[in-house]
Amino acid sequence: MNDKRPIVLIIAIALIGIILLTKLFLIQVADDSFLKKAERNAVQRLVDHPYRGLVYDRTGKILVYNNPLFDLMIIPKEFSVQDTARFCEIFNISKEHLIEGYTAARKYSSVKPSPLIKQISTTEFAKIQDFLIDYPGLFVTTRSVRSYPQPVAASALGYIGEISARQLERDTVKYYRQGDFVGLAGLEGFYEKELRGVKGVKYKMVNVRGVDKGSFKNGEYDTASVAGHNLTSTIDLDLQQYGEKLMGGKVGSVVAIEPKTGEILAMISAPTYDPNILTGSQFGANYMNLNRDESKPLFNRPIMATYPPGSIFKIVQSLIGLQMGVLTPNTTYACNRSLVACHNHPSPVNLFGAIRNSCNPYYHQAYRAMINREVSSNTFKDTQIGLDQWRDKVLAFGLGGPLGLDMNNEKGGSIPTSNYYDRVYGQGRWRYSTIYSLSIGQGEMMVTPLQMANLAAIFANKGYYYTPHLIKAIDGDATRINPEYRTKKEVGVDAHHFDLIQDAMAEAIYGTAARAAISDIQIAGKTGTAQNPHGEDHSVFIAFAPKDDPKIAIAVYVENAGWGGRAAASTASLMIEKYIRGEITRPALEEYVLAGKFM
Repeated sequence: MNDKRPIVLIIAIALIGIILLTKLFLIQVADDSFLKKAERNAVQRLVDHPYRGLVYDRTGKILVYNNPLFDLMIIPKEFSVQDTARFCEIFNISKEHLIEGYTAARKYSSVKPSPLIKQISTTEFAKIQDFLIDYPGLFVTTRSVRSYPQPVAASALGYIGEISARQLERDTVKYYRQGDFVGLAGLEGFYEKELRGVKGVKYKMVNVRGVDKGSFKNGEYDTASVAGHNLTSTIDLDLQQYGEKLMGGKVGSVVAIEPKTGEILAMISAPTYDPNILTGSQFGANYMNLNRDESKPLFNRPIMATYPPGSIFKIVQSLIGLQMGVLTPNTTYACNRSLVACHNHPSPVNLFGAIRNSCNPYYHQAYRAMINREVSSNTFKDTQIGLDQWRDKVLAFGLGGPLGLDMNNEKGGSIPTSNYYDRVYGQGRWRYSTIYSLSIGQGEMMVTPLQMANLAAIFANKGYYYTPHLIKAIDGDATRINPEYRTKKEVGVDAHHFDLIQDAMAEAIYGTAARAAISDIQIAGKTGTAQNPHGEDHSVFIAFAPKDDPKIAIAVYVENAGWGGRAAASTASLMIEKYIRGEITRPALEEYVLAGKFM
């Protein structure tokens, strides 16, 4: 009897196992009631994307706002379509797009939603919304896209686009997900954290057809999105529009700054483009077209292009010479054209006359006096020491490195060092005769248009500047901007030295830039003609006005337009009049600039 117990026990266990397996089969395979209940109680997690912050001009006019767009989402397991051709016709996509989108979604997840068609406009959505109920597994989510009521300031405002895999990797706080949009350039990129807002999450119950059955647990786990912060820019919309009009058909830059604050009133990169084309579903195609354009409209010239400053640098040379004591107002040199070419003007000239007449030989000789100070018995060593000491003084004017503008990718130009010439020519194998072109802003010296405008602000302020910036307040609070933008920076030149400089710049208007003169607004300016080995010279002009109470400092750079007193000076003069008067009283000059026939 005892021998039969193990057999009975084994039989009992086997019977229980068979019963359990049978029940499990019935539940999981034969009976789909549990599956239907799960499907009827599916919970979808929907991200509530916040509205990006708005951007205003300095007077409160809207520059950037949000427009609603829709993404058509697909859940592969629930999706089915009988007539593919009709589906593609209704939703205005190709069969290849449908297959590719469905395959990618299924690869990601068969039960989680993925985007099938992105950035559908309100007009396009109106055409398809009545057909959504016919296709299980499809639903729509809402997001917003940037819109620009005035198609200006594209290079300053920037644009947003879908986040890249590399950017996702750098997102240490895990804010972003694949398919999110992020600021990629301009203010949109630099102020991404302020503009993006805080995401919200909603959980809802849906049935197998994706029909909304209400919130999950009465919204207990839902969180509301928080819109991004609004930005008040320093840009004057009217001045920006006018500047872009004047630069139409030209290549170059205009940067206008309020000297007392460092606020950028206008920043123009020419040629430009309508920022509205880098929004919506055609972003990719339009971006590629702009990127292939030989005129480089995506190249932000005010902060990325570098040029020799030309004759405008003579003002910096004058101030450094005065501060060093090498120059005085009465220092006089002959216009010796055997040293360097010059144009016709009286000779000899003192410092005032050198600025007024933009005398090249004067600065050749003055710069040599600054560099070769006879601090060493070795001629090469003397030049090397003098160059490095001079360079330190130049850097204080905001040259030789980025100024710190609130935009990414700002270039800093270059002011050569003695080490640079050692590498190029060999140590001890270069002298003043090697570097004299620096005396007139040529040679290896490079600056950006933004730095040129900042120089004009320094001359207007008699020796100081504020870091140029494009945002003056966040949510209306000026104290929330970077404190660096409210910190005065001294250039190390005594204020009284600027009196002669300002007077000479005002007088120069009637010499090399007579077109820039305005009858009742005193402008102080300096022309430049930057040499271009690849074609016609570039036209350069910097100025500030009114001379005794500066409201605007400006730099204009027009490529291949020749003498600075023509294209650049005329453009700057019109911009100054537009900003100070609010209107233009010289239509003939305006027509001259718009025509662009400067040569």
